[in-house]
Amino acid sequence: VQLVESGGGLVQAGGSLRLSCAASGSIFSINTMGWYRQAPGKQRELVATISSGGNSNYAHSVKGRFTISRDNAKNTVYLQMNSLKPEDTAVYYCKVILSSGYKAYWGQGTQVTVSS
Repeated sequence: VQLVESGGGLVQAGGSLRLSCAASGSIFSINTMGWYRQAPGKQRELVATISSGGNSNYAHSVKGRFTISRDNAKNTVYLQMNSLKPEDTAVYYCKVILSSGYKAYWGQGTQVTVSS
């Protein structure tokens, strides 16, 4: 299973970015898809997850600003990030958990930098 992320970049505070993560390979069904981030000197933290049924969960720090969605036909998860803040600066990683065996896979990460 391979995960390819895209959409990161440099944006000014208050701006928006949309991240995408496409999964490919030996996939029959994906259970949970999610986004995590890791800022320099900090531990990786959960940003948002979405279940196969569409139920979403957000970190308190991004609730109301970020929206996670998924396209099951394309095995792709998205993260729409609005009202970005400098503290959102981090490497963002996508994670998928397969329905069969609940094995987890991570993307390579994409840099998001928010300037003040």
